[in-house]
Amino acid sequence: MEQPPVQQGEGALPRPQRARGQGRLAAKSSAAGTRLDVLYQDGCAKIRLPKTFDGTMEAVLINTAGGLTGGDRIDWYLSAAAGTRLTVTTQACERIYKASASTATVETRIEVGAGARVDWLPQETILFDRSSLTRRLEVDLAEDARFLAVEAILLGRKAMGEQMETGLFRDRWRIRRAGRLIHAEEASLSGDVAALTGERAVLAGARAFATVFFCGPEAEAHLEPLRRLLGETDGGVSHWQDKLVARLVADDGFALRKKLLPLISHLRNGASVPKVWTL
Repeated sequence: MEQPPVQQGEGALPRPQRARGQGRLAAKSSAAGTRLDVLYQDGCAKIRLPKTFDGTMEAVLINTAGGLTGGDRIDWYLSAAAGTRLTVTTQACERIYKASASTATVETRIEVGAGARVDWLPQETILFDRSSLTRRLEVDLAEDARFLAVEAILLGRKAMGEQMETGLFRDRWRIRRAGRLIHAEEASLSGDVAALTGERAVLAGARAFATVFFCGPEAEAHLEPLRRLLGETDGGVSHWQDKLVARLVADDGFALRKKLLPLISHLRNGASVPKVWTL
């Protein structure tokens, strides 16, 4: 029999169930190439390892909760030992739904050993109206390690008539090489997000934006090729010491992917994006 709702004064309502997840992956080097060393999964965080045939490793991160809302939390820890090659992506776009209270939290920590390379290539994060997300990326690189990161944000799906009108999005990056801070950035959208992103100095009404980061000794050599790939589109590329940063904006997710794919392929020496990506 259905229980009657709890009336005011009879006691507090039960707290809604929240998604919790933690995933850890460590890769090691062997005679056959990059191999699994540690795999840990807890809660809604799962990791799958598709077969590869080139001595590298690919990992697919999965949130079995199907999205995140206020109070949910996922933590990822990824480690690539010396000489390994690891590509990490997500099974699908991460959806951040309307939050009735609190904030969803996603924290990712990546360690890249001597001579190793990690390509951090999650699919887009979709922020729905009244969603609330705090995200943090911490990366520690060895002196000669290489690191590629792509993070893309969609403020709703334009084809579905969606738009993030209000809400919260905070993104914090800290990247260190041999213990020295080489890149730090903070992004924040809050309150009337539609009005803020409509400002010309912010997104000028664009619904999608992305950051591409590459760190390695050949970073400067990629500067002009990436600028040519971007052409006259809404975006730009800059270089400082051994790091390269590209910023892109687009009207929607489809247009953003069309801009991103050539840049990612170039920075991956001609390799395409992971197979779970679809255009």
